[in-house]
Amino acid sequence: MRRLMAVLVSLGVAALMALLGVARAADTPREVPLTLEGNRFTPEEITVKADAPFVLVITNKDRGPEEFESRDLKIEKVIPAGKTVRLKIPSLKPGTYGFVGEYHEKTAKGRIVAE
Repeated sequence: MRRLMAVLVSLGVAALMALLGVARAADTPREVPLTLEGNRFTPEEITVKADAPFVLVITNKDRGPEEFESRDLKIEKVIPAGKTVRLKIPSLKPGTYGFVGEYHEKTAKGRIVAE
């Protein structure tokens, strides 16, 4: 009887841990890659789910730094040459949010569309 009870408790603990793991995975913000190369962002348009936070993972493949700037999102962040920076973006309302590379605004530009 004790052995059966121990097995049942172990199964219950394992099931609870599995459920908590799934909940944690669901709470993990989606990562969205963005590359800077040749003074241009790729992709130029990013589509994300509205009302859900995400992480913008920006990789600068150029030889010089670039400043990711979004007046719409109130973000300014220098991305050093050859480095990757992760920006946590809070939940966005449906809409379009522009961004530029401040050092090369004519070519480095894009938008985030929250749907």
